[in-house]
Amino acid sequence: MLAIRMQRNGRAHYPTYRIVVQESQRHPLSGRVVAEVGNYNPATKALTLDKELVEKYLSNGAQPSSRVAFILKKNGVKLPKWYKEPAQKKAVAKHADKLRKNQPKEEPAVETAEATETPAEETSAEA
Repeated sequence: MLAIRMQRNGRAHYPTYRIVVQESQRHPLSGRVVAEVGNYNPATKALTLDKELVEKYLSNGAQPSSRVAFILKKNGVKLPKWYKEPAQKKAVAKHADKLRKNQPKEEPAVETAEATETPAEETSAEA
């Protein structure tokens, strides 16, 4: 089975990627590439893509990676009907009960007129 994925190039701390068609069981850096269909530079967001070649491989059953599918969709390449988008991940707090926003609210100590009058009445009654 073929996969359309990104192959990292570039220097340290400045990656550039080749978008390649490759056997899905091979490692992206193995060097055995069926076809190179484009380039992507994330620093400048520059993309060169051979849309006809991508559509040809997609119609023949090549599976795009999630990131490549996002890039293809953004640039107007129609993905096949059988492609399913990955589910969105939701962050879950490990100890949600310990979060400050989940703690019961403490009422601020507000002095009322009754609270100030009671001690005065008690002292006058004792005298």
